[in-house]
Amino acid sequence: MNRHEIWVAFTTILVKEIRRFMRIWPQTLVPPVITVTLYFIIFGNLIGSRIGEMDGYSYMEFVVPGLIMMGVITNSYSNVVSSFFGAKFQHSIEELIVSPVPNWVILAGFVIGGVTRGLAVGLIVTLMSLFFTKLHINNVPLTILVALLTSILFSIAGLINAVFANNFDDISIIPTFVLTPLIYLGGVFYSVSLLPEFWAGVSKINPVLYMVNAFRYGVLGISDISVGFALAMVAGFIVVAFSYALHLLNTGTRIRS
Repeated sequence: MNRHEIWVAFTTILVKEIRRFMRIWPQTLVPPVITVTLYFIIFGNLIGSRIGEMDGYSYMEFVVPGLIMMGVITNSYSNVVSSFFGAKFQHSIEELIVSPVPNWVILAGFVIGGVTRGLAVGLIVTLMSLFFTKLHINNVPLTILVALLTSILFSIAGLINAVFANNFDDISIIPTFVLTPLIYLGGVFYSVSLLPEFWAGVSKINPVLYMVNAFRYGVLGISDISVGFALAMVAGFIVVAFSYALHLLNTGTRIRS
């Protein structure tokens, strides 16, 4: 395929993915915003007023970056896992895999579709946060970069989950038993500096910790870990995940029947 044909194939997949979640926006964009708003009310206003400050900021200001990232992560992931598994369940993905379209284009189309939804939800949550607190972005380019890299990583992870899922129940196992604990224990609601030394060390195994802290630094200018190291870790995770996802598509694992 030449460049023009590759571009047409990519944009076709991407437009299909965007139309898919925009067509049912009350189910894809509204619920996460409502959920995060409840977090703002409960953890920010009610509990936050009792906690006071954390790392020099009000508790509401402190949790806002983490809650934005939570919306980006969960929606990037869920968009791709549901879309790709749906295509696999209907056997339409097999036609795409055996077509002349390079597998990396197929992967990129699904991933960027997930990124679009994740960043859209992140933007909506950011706007919602303005009703609860003032938000001054410390470093705009870094903030956008971290949100983009995070959404890419979890979009790829969603595709990997979809490849191995045998039924619709399987696509909910990882979000429930892996993704949710990683998010809740990734420094969204607290500073790692508050943990005992042992548990602070254990927390550094969690990839979400690096994303949340890098994003918090972009927004507030504070972080529990080195931002450069955090970005390197996220980039490394993306390279490994993308390579593995592409390998699964190339070999047709759990796809070709």
